[in-house]
Amino acid sequence: MESLLPLIINLVAGAVGGNVGGAALKNSSLGGLGNTIAGAIGGVGGGSLLGPMLGMASGAGGFDIGSLATSGIGGIVLQVVAGLVKSAMNKG
Repeated sequence: MESLLPLIINLVAGAVGGNVGGAALKNSSLGGLGNTIAGAIGGVGGGSLLGPMLGMASGAGGFDIGSLATSGIGGIVLQVVAGLVKSAMNKG
């Protein structure tokens, strides 16, 4: 179970980040479910890839503030990029 905790934290933080990104940039919103899914995927990518690249080691049980932050940022970034791609495809 303790190996799943970092993944769950990344998913939740990314989902929150995706919804924040969708609320902040209405023109790139994918809708509630789309923002959540894109954010969760971005959160896993951000927490798993971006954190170690920035030298943020996991704390006790795989949880620390750096991992939470990189997951949220990854969720925002992927949601905004996916939303902008969707908007560009709908225009053309």
